[in-house]
Amino acid sequence: MKTETCKELCTKKYDSGTPSEVEYLDSLKKIIAQDYQQHWVVDNMPVAWCTQSNQNGHKDICTTSFPVGCFIDKNGQTQSRCDPPGVAGKEYYYLLNHIEITIEYKKMTDGTGRVIAVKINPTSHASSTDETGKQTCSSHTALSLEYDSAGKLTVPYTYSVNWVQNQNVEWASRWDYLLNSSNQVNVQWYSILNSIVIVLFLSGMVAMILLRTLHRDIARYNQLDPEDPQEEFGWKLVHGDVFRPPRKGMMLSVLIGSGAQVFMMVTVTLVVSCLGFLYPGNRGFLLSLGVVMYVCFGSPAGYFAARIYKSFGGEKWKSNVLLTAFFVPSIVFSVFFVLNLVLWGEGSSSAVPFGTLCGVLALWICVSVPLTFVGAFFGFRKPAITFPTQTNQIPRHIPPQTFYTKRVPGILMGGVLPVGSVFIQLYFIFNSIWAHQIYYMFWFLFIVFLILVITCAETTILLCYFHLCSEDYHWWWRSFLSSGSTAIYFFLYSIYFYLERLQMEGAASLFIFFGYTFIMAIYFFLLTGFVGFLSCFFFVTKIYSVVKTD
Repeated sequence: MKTETCKELCTKKYDSGTPSEVEYLDSLKKIIAQDYQQHWVVDNMPVAWCTQSNQNGHKDICTTSFPVGCFIDKNGQTQSRCDPPGVAGKEYYYLLNHIEITIEYKKMTDGTGRVIAVKINPTSHASSTDETGKQTCSSHTALSLEYDSAGKLTVPYTYSVNWVQNQNVEWASRWDYLLNSSNQVNVQWYSILNSIVIVLFLSGMVAMILLRTLHRDIARYNQLDPEDPQEEFGWKLVHGDVFRPPRKGMMLSVLIGSGAQVFMMVTVTLVVSCLGFLYPGNRGFLLSLGVVMYVCFGSPAGYFAARIYKSFGGEKWKSNVLLTAFFVPSIVFSVFFVLNLVLWGEGSSSAVPFGTLCGVLALWICVSVPLTFVGAFFGFRKPAITFPTQTNQIPRHIPPQTFYTKRVPGILMGGVLPVGSVFIQLYFIFNSIWAHQIYYMFWFLFIVFLILVITCAETTILLCYFHLCSEDYHWWWRSFLSSGSTAIYFFLYSIYFYLERLQMEGAASLFIFFGYTFIMAIYFFLLTGFVGFLSCFFFVTKIYSVVKTD
C-alpha cells in the first residue's frame, strides 16, 4: 500500500503537421463530445465517482462511470457533471487527464486488508513540470485539446493514490454505499408502485368477475331445469367446444414446454441472486448461471409438452419430444452463432471463444436433450388430462365478433398492461447490458418479475372470459399469444432505447444489438406465454367444472 502523488503514467505529444496524430486527436474530441464514459474495476468492485448533491444536502451521489473529458458548447453548456471554464461563443474540449484515487480498506485480524471502496476524482490539468521535468499537477489551467502557437500539444496522464483505513464498514456490505447513494433506488420504488397500482386494478377486475359475475352466472346456470327448453346464454353456450383440441396442437405444446423451461430457469436464477449467492461484481456469473439452469430444466419442458400434447389426443410422441428438445434451442443457438461470427469478424474482445461455444453445445446435446427425453417419458406415462365437459362432434358456429374480441386486436391488447408494469425496469436492464452498468438490485428485479407474472395471468384471464362470453371458444392459442405479445412491446422498447439512449455506429453494431435483443424477445415471449396459458387453463377448467351441463 503505497501512497502516490502526481505519479506520471505517460505523456502523449501531438503535432498538427502529422495527419495520423491529427486524426487521433479529432477522434478523441468526438468521443468527448458524445460523452463517452469510462468504467474502472478494482478488486471486482466498480470504481465510483462521488460528488455532493445540492438537493440532498451533504449526501454524496456516486456513479460507477466518469467521462473521458468535458465538452463546452458555444452556449457554455456541458453534458457532464464537470464544469471547466469556457468562453461563450466557442467550443472547448477538455481532457480529464489526472485521476485522484482514494482506496478505502478494512484491516483484518490476520493482518491482511480488504478493499471496501474505491473512489476517484477526475480533474483536468495542463502540463506543468519542475526543474527536473517531472509533472507537478499544480497547474490551475484545464487541459484544452488545442494546439499551441507552434502546432504542438502535450498531454500528460497522471494519477494520485491515497489509502484510507475504514473499520466501520464490513466487507460483505461494501456495496451499500453505491446502492444508498444512487438515485436509481427512488426510481425503482416509483416503478414498483406504478406496477402495484396496475396489479391492484387488474386484481379488482378479476375479483369482480370471479366473485360477482361468475358466481351469479354459475348460480343461474345451475338453477335452470335441464328439461326446460329455455336457451342457454353466455359462456355456458360453448361448454361443448371449449375443450376442443386446437389446430397446430403439436407446436403449441412445444412452445408451452419451452416456456416452462424458461420460467423455471428465470425463477431459480432470481432466487439464487436474491439470496446473495450471486456476486454482482462477477458479471459473467449471472449469464453462466442462467445457461446452466436452462440446461438443467430440460425435464419440465419435456413433461409439460408431453402432458399438453397427450391431452390434445396427439399420437406423434416422437416428433413432440424431438421438437421440444431442438426447436427453440436450435433457433437461439443459430442466431447466437451468427452474431458471434460478426463479432469475430470485427475483432471484438466480447466474442465468445470457439471452445466455449463447443462447451455450450455439449451441454445442450449431452444434458438438456436427455433431460427433455426423461421429462417427456414421465409426461406420456401419465394419463391424459380429464376435462370437465364433453366435446361435441360438430364444432359450434362462432358469431361475428366485435373489434376488441377479434383475434389480432385481442392478442395485441394482452401485452399492453404487462409491459406497462415493467417498462421502467427494462431501462435498467438494457442500461446494464449495453451501457456496461453493473446491475446489483436483484430484489427489485424479483419483485418486478412477480408483478409481471401476476399481471400476465390476470390480463389473460380477463380477455379469456370476455372471449368466452362472446361465444368464441378458441382460447388455447389466444391465451398463449395474448400474454406472449408482451414480447412485441419489449422489442419495440428496444428500438426506442437504441434510437434515444445509444450512439452506436456501423452496421455491425446495429446487427449485434437487435440480434441479441431478438434472442431476449424469444425467451420473453415463451415466459409470458407460458404464464398466460397456464393461468387461463386453470381458469377455464375451474369454471366449467362447477357448472351443470347436459
